[in-house]
Amino acid sequence: MRELLRVGGGAVDLAAIDPRPTRGLPAPAAEGDGSRKAWAREQVRLLGAALGRQQEMLYATAQAAAGPGAPTGAPTAADAAPGRGRPDRVLLVLQAMDCGGKDGTIRRVAGAMNPLGLHIRSFGPPTERERRHDFLWRIRRALPPPGYVGVFNRSHYEDVLIARVESLAPEATWRARYDEINAFERELTGSGVRLVKVMLHISHAEQGERLLARLTDPTKHWKYNPSDLDSRARWGDYQAAYAEALSRCGTDAAPWHVVPADRKWYRDWAVAHLLRETFDDLDLGYPPADFDVAAERSRLCGT
Repeated sequence: MRELLRVGGGAVDLAAIDPRPTRGLPAPAAEGDGSRKAWAREQVRLLGAALGRQQEMLYATAQAAAGPGAPTGAPTAADAAPGRGRPDRVLLVLQAMDCGGKDGTIRRVAGAMNPLGLHIRSFGPPTERERRHDFLWRIRRALPPPGYVGVFNRSHYEDVLIARVESLAPEATWRARYDEINAFERELTGSGVRLVKVMLHISHAEQGERLLARLTDPTKHWKYNPSDLDSRARWGDYQAAYAEALSRCGTDAAPWHVVPADRKWYRDWAVAHLLRETFDDLDLGYPPADFDVAAERSRLCGT
C-alpha cells in the first residue's frame, strides 16, 4: 500500500487523483459497495488487533532499553549519534481539508491501540507563547517519546497551507519553510522516528455533503465552524497549497501518501495498512526477561 499510495517525484496534480477509488482493495471483496464496506471494516478490526500487539512490543522494547527511571522525551541531535541505539517511534501525520476524516481515522485506526503507548496531538492556531518561537518549536515539543506511536491531527504543514492561503505569513517566510521542513524530517528519521505522512483526499462534493450533515444533525453542530465555509470558498487555493507541499516535501526518507477518502471505510482500511507495513519494517518482538524466570517462578510458588 505504501508504494501504491505514495506520491511520486515531481509536481503533484491533486485534480488528477480521484478521491473515490479503492486502490489495493483485494478483488474478492469487490462484490458491491455494501459488501466491500462490511469486509473492509472487519479487516480494520482485525488489523487494529495486530497494530495493538505491534505497538505493545514497540513500547515494551523501549521500556526495557531505557531501564528503570530512565527519562523519555522528544528526539534530539544526540539521539541520532552512531551507536546510540535508542528505540524507534512511529509518527502518523494526518492532513486533510475540513471534513477530510482525520478524527474518524484516529478513532477507528489508532483507537485499537493501548493509550499507554499512544501520543495524540492536535494543532490549532498557535498560542501567543508559540508565536514567540519558530514554527517548528511547538511541533518538537509534541513529538512522541521513544517506543510510542504518535499521531498528529494537522501538523507543521499547516505553516505552508493555511499560512499561505490566508496570508498569515509573508510569501518569503512560508516558502523558506519547505526546506526547513525537509531538514527537520531528515533529523527525525535519522533519530529513529518512522514517519507515515498521509493526506486524506476528499472531493469538493463530498466535503459539501459532510458539512450539510453537520448542519442537519443537532448532535453534530459542535463539529461545525462557520469559518469552514470561508475555507471551502478557497478550495482551489488550498488544493494548490497542498499540491506544492506534497511535491516539495515528499522525500525518500519521509514520503507522502495520498489516500482517497470519499469512502470512509476504505480510508480507514488504507491507513491501517500503511501503519501495519511500517510496523513490519521494524521486525519487532518482546524483549527477553532481564531476570531469572525459573528462579522467580520458584520464589512465587514458595509464597
